[in-house]
Amino acid sequence: MRNLLTDVPGVLVGNAEDARAATGVTVAVFEQSAVASVATLGGAPGSRAVTLLEPGMTARAIDAVVLSGGSLWGLDAAGGASAALASQGRGVPFAGVVLPMAVQAILFDLTNGGAKDWLKEPLAHRPPYWDLGRDAVLAAGKEFRLGTVGAGYGGTTSTAKGGLGSASARTAQGFTVGALAAVNAVGSALVGDGPHFWAAPYERDGEFGGLGWPAKMGPEALALRFKGQPMPATATTIAMVATDATLTKAECKRLAIMANDGLSKALRPVHAPNDGDTVFAVSTGRAGPAGDPPLLTELGTLAADCLARAVARGVYEATALPFAGAVPDWKTRFGSVRR
Repeated sequence: MRNLLTDVPGVLVGNAEDARAATGVTVAVFEQSAVASVATLGGAPGSRAVTLLEPGMTARAIDAVVLSGGSLWGLDAAGGASAALASQGRGVPFAGVVLPMAVQAILFDLTNGGAKDWLKEPLAHRPPYWDLGRDAVLAAGKEFRLGTVGAGYGGTTSTAKGGLGSASARTAQGFTVGALAAVNAVGSALVGDGPHFWAAPYERDGEFGGLGWPAKMGPEALALRFKGQPMPATATTIAMVATDATLTKAECKRLAIMANDGLSKALRPVHAPNDGDTVFAVSTGRAGPAGDPPLLTELGTLAADCLARAVARGVYEATALPFAGAVPDWKTRFGSVRR
């Protein structure tokens, strides 16, 4: 186990970044088309083709999940990803043609200090996201980095640099579940102004510092900390979970709903009006069925735990952007802290 989403058989992940613009794209590519659904609980989502993932819609399977910075500009990434998928012969036959099916969610990283020339001169400069989506697919593999990479490159939280995180686990029946998160929350992954993560109870093997929770949580620990105070800012944590269990689309929907609660275990506040919190759930179907309610309940619970851990790892592994006034990273602030 790599403690990554790619521990789930049939899943590959690729990242691509534009360091000058301080933004990036992450794509999860499925070796075979996979069943998927989605749950969106934030108040300001941005996405592409996600309605097709509802159980009542006709789309049966997808080829990739695209997570991107850039807000609405970032929706171009799915076009580049689709082109790369088509070049690899991936896609679903429809009306005599093969259509690569890449669904997408975006986060807002437009004010993090990067040089986003297309915002000032839209007709003179093309946003980088089509190219980043293509490059992320072409880079997809079993190993990938965490922190300030891919869709998490430009991410921040209210108290520390955000980033790309991942985690995995196995159920008692042997099913594998993994999570991937691009952390750009309007709130905080940390308790108060200290080093402790809200996700601490779910941590495994010291994967984000092993500090646990503070010995005491007073009112200061629970005080709200969010970007842009006193004026709210646009943010969003976008994520996915995957499993090798064989699930229907409706069962993937339930898995996505349960997994989305992992954000509540790792961030405070969460699902806010200016968050776009969206979580995809994917079944690669490499193992047996897990639609029986007790099995699906265990899968959903572990998926939420994995997502909480992925959020914390994204913050823990991040490095600050090299711009004046950039949000500091966790290790710079707290790296010397010991349990």
